[in-house]
Amino acid sequence: MIRNRIAALAATAVAASLLLTACNGTDQAADAASAAGNGVGAALQSLHFGSGTAKQHNATPKTGDWAPAAGKPAVTPAAKKWVQLSAAKAGNLNPVVVNGAGFTLYRFDKDTPNPSRSNCNDACATTWPPVVVAPGGKIFIDGVKKSAVGVVKRADGNLQVTIGGWPVYRFSKDLKPGDTNGQGVGGTWFGVTPDGRKAGVQDQNQGDTGGTGTGSAAASSVVLSDETNFGDPSEGLAGSGCQNVARDDAASSLRASGTLKIWSEKDCKGESKVVQGDIADLASIGFDNKISSVFFG
Repeated sequence: MIRNRIAALAATAVAASLLLTACNGTDQAADAASAAGNGVGAALQSLHFGSGTAKQHNATPKTGDWAPAAGKPAVTPAAKKWVQLSAAKAGNLNPVVVNGAGFTLYRFDKDTPNPSRSNCNDACATTWPPVVVAPGGKIFIDGVKKSAVGVVKRADGNLQVTIGGWPVYRFSKDLKPGDTNGQGVGGTWFGVTPDGRKAGVQDQNQGDTGGTGTGSAAASSVVLSDETNFGDPSEGLAGSGCQNVARDDAASSLRASGTLKIWSEKDCKGESKVVQGDIADLASIGFDNKISSVFFG
């Protein structure tokens, strides 16, 4: 009797031990998975947010947003102790996000917002320097919602700032505050709005789910119509680079299978705007009877 009771107690102890081991193993696996998945989350939690500009917060000069010397191209920056994200107007882009030095920030169609991922590395990251912040650094938000801002770990280990999930960059050929020379480059680079969308783009299909989306590739041709809703007479253009329109200042609508930049003067000068896809009435974007040249990326 006693022997049977001892055996039963021993069996219960073994079962409890096995159950505890299994539970601990599950917890440890969950903890490991959580730790692996929270790398960026922990980094984000280590950052400090300030509402307003760096200057308003008395941030130490020259430790944050980097800017090239006047007339010099940007280079790949080191992670800074602080960065600033401000909603502003730059060129024809309004709104668009600029950094603390007033330089336009861009997003790249070949990146993904969910999950956030940068696909611009090596030579690409020299032409398009990523906006990176040091762990434990500060992000000053001026007209940008905190909920729209995050970070993603790059291939080189740096933390790159994201807006609306999209990693953001500078452009090496923007040489002074307010330049927007990166807008529409290759049909894949666009200024970024305070909510992470493409600045200055009329087509609402902006590929925000990470896909290319209709019209995200550069157009290689366009049909310009003198009447709204694509009525005749019309004129077709095709090729690459800048193309002058034969009958300038006549178009009231256009058809295109991708992204292109339209200009108000010959040789791609004057006022410009990046458009995607068909525009049934160019007056809706302030460009009726104004197109004199187009640029195919």
